[in-house]
Amino acid sequence: MKRVKRLWAAVLALVLLAGCAPGRTEPLPYPEPAASEPGKTIAYVPLDDRPDNVERVVYLAESLGYALAMPEKVLYRTALDGQPKNFDSLQRGEPWSLFTWVLEQEAAGCDRYILSLDQLHSGGLVASRSMTGYDIELPGGGTVQVHSMLEQLLTALSADENNVVWLLDSVMRLAPTVGYEGGTLEDYNAIRAFGALPRRTLEGDALNLEDIGESYWWGPNGENLRSQTKEAGAYEAALRHVRSRDRKMTLSYVVRDTLGKPGYENFRLLTGIDDSSLEDCIQKNEIAYLRQGLRTDSEGKQLDWILSGVDDLAFKAVTRLYLDETGWTGAQAAVTYLGGTEDRPACEYDFQPLTEIMEEHLAFFDLREADTAELQILVLTQPEDPDQMNAYRKHLIEALRDYRKAQRPAILIDASNGTYGTAIYEALTKDTELGYLTAYSGMLDMAIVTGTALSHGVARYAVLKNGGGTDACDRAWARTLADSILKDFCYKGVVRNELLGYIRNGLGGDPNNFWAPDLDREDLLQRLEEGMKKETSAAIKNLERSRLITSLEPYAEKNWGGIALENYRFPWDRAFEIGMDIRLGEFQ
Repeated sequence: MKRVKRLWAAVLALVLLAGCAPGRTEPLPYPEPAASEPGKTIAYVPLDDRPDNVERVVYLAESLGYALAMPEKVLYRTALDGQPKNFDSLQRGEPWSLFTWVLEQEAAGCDRYILSLDQLHSGGLVASRSMTGYDIELPGGGTVQVHSMLEQLLTALSADENNVVWLLDSVMRLAPTVGYEGGTLEDYNAIRAFGALPRRTLEGDALNLEDIGESYWWGPNGENLRSQTKEAGAYEAALRHVRSRDRKMTLSYVVRDTLGKPGYENFRLLTGIDDSSLEDCIQKNEIAYLRQGLRTDSEGKQLDWILSGVDDLAFKAVTRLYLDETGWTGAQAAVTYLGGTEDRPACEYDFQPLTEIMEEHLAFFDLREADTAELQILVLTQPEDPDQMNAYRKHLIEALRDYRKAQRPAILIDASNGTYGTAIYEALTKDTELGYLTAYSGMLDMAIVTGTALSHGVARYAVLKNGGGTDACDRAWARTLADSILKDFCYKGVVRNELLGYIRNGLGGDPNNFWAPDLDREDLLQRLEEGMKKETSAAIKNLERSRLITSLEPYAEKNWGGIALENYRFPWDRAFEIGMDIRLGEFQ
């Protein structure tokens, strides 16, 4: 009898992995027709032109029935040192043209906005880390004060009470970007070490812009950090960095002060904390100052938030906008940690324990933890005991298969920072049904991974609870999942490492900038395409034999269609991230 039960269990496992697909459907041309409904357009100014801020936001928005209206890429693109510039002169986006573009959308009748403030006042995230002045150049000559431009924009958008405006801001990370405006790795290391030093804690009336600016230079016991940086030969670099922080905090104050006035109740301010440190670092007083200004409405509902993570800000805003528009009242979620290290930061760039980052993001999406729930959230952490990695991996696989059998939607968060190696991806590909997942994210700082996975997962769960979306919404959602899985499992896990070795050892180049020195970018693209063709084969086959949930009430599934990848690209001409188009066959 036991043998028969084991046999049936094996048969069931094979059925779950193979699905019931009638056969692979041929991928359709890309891009497909827009999935949005009439009148559901969001005017979107991205943080920059990386995939997490462009195509992946497009996928997520379309999975919810929205279309994104975006300015021309040249207006928000970032160029590293030595790379072709925008308009032959700019390494950053062009704030004045973006300002006028937003006003054009308002004149055309748009009433949904997601706007990156770093892009609007500085020309992008990287530029915001290095700018020190307040004058913004006008395309035809002359300048405008950035304070004035921001205030004009907010005033114009507040005039229409039907507008819903999400503003995305950031707390500057501890150091500027290597390879931008001459920044070197030595500069980065020196400034990050300076930024990570503990600072004097400000409280009460002392928590103001002037005292925060002064606190940058003083340790908790009165240590003079100016002297220390001078002795280390890093004073000039630190001084420029402090001036950039002063500017950034001043502009955040301008926005916060404006939103505190009557008439801005339909504005939402979402601030992300960029790469941080576990120490009481240079961000400490900035975060405390910004937290004390968070707004709530007359009923106590939160209007503003400050959360860890920056590259996931647009994901969070798109999802929360959808939840608010569809009358979301929250949901219960069962959270399971595997690995045993959830009580500490997941990496050196996080300043909170993993559980605290999770709790804050769950609250943002109105998720309530429960021992049993329909929605499952599974978090793989770094192993407490490295000798037990196989056991953690086995438990992960068993949990996912249990959720599949029980027809429960599942969000998988890999917070292990690569400590399990590629073995974890191989096990997931071999022994689970990847296309059944509601969302997946991994291979970045935990703050970003959390926001990304929960944004995509909660968005999809809400659609399914609302009765399911259109076929076009299902297909857009499938692209969000395929993009995460294929890039993490195949590119970041394998192909990127091969490219890093080839560029450094074979070409003597810099994988962080293919223009310094000038590398054969066609050769690199060819190697990328060949490597991805080889490494994605197994994961694509898994997705193609998967089924996806299309509705929860009543419960329904569809077979994935065929998958083809094309138009590979290195958005910033560096190996850190890639872009690609994902073609899908018909779902059946």
